Amino acid sequence: MSAQRMRRVNEALRHVLAEGVEELADPAIGFVTVTSVKTSNDLAQAEVFVTVLGGDRRREQAMRALDRAHGVLQRRISRELHLRRTPQLIFQYDGGVDRAMRISELLHEAGQPGEGSTRADGDRRP
Repeated sequence: MSAQRMRRVNEALRHVLAEGVEELADPAIGFVTVTSVKTSNDLAQAEVFVTVLGGDRRREQAMRALDRAHGVLQRRISRELHLRRTPQLIFQYDGGVDRAMRISELLHEAGQPGEGSTRADGDRRP
């Protein structure tokens, strides 16, 4: 399958799954965002990357709930998208948001003026 077609398939899957996750009745899922989908070329599998609002415990609960709901979500994909094969869903936590937040924290901390620190232009900070 061409790269452009795979991008369209991945985006269509992300859209259908994002709507499907919002409509799931399981309270254990909580606030989950589908960030991206990466489908194998033969459409056998689709890695679904998600973020979860909350701590580690909340994330574990949400990931288990998503695994339990994969059949419902696969049926939705089958109904809404006319693919020659409905991919097996594999849910993965997208740690990219956590990494970005940590980098932001580090940059913020590095930008905090220390006692008597000197700026790159040689001027002393107050």
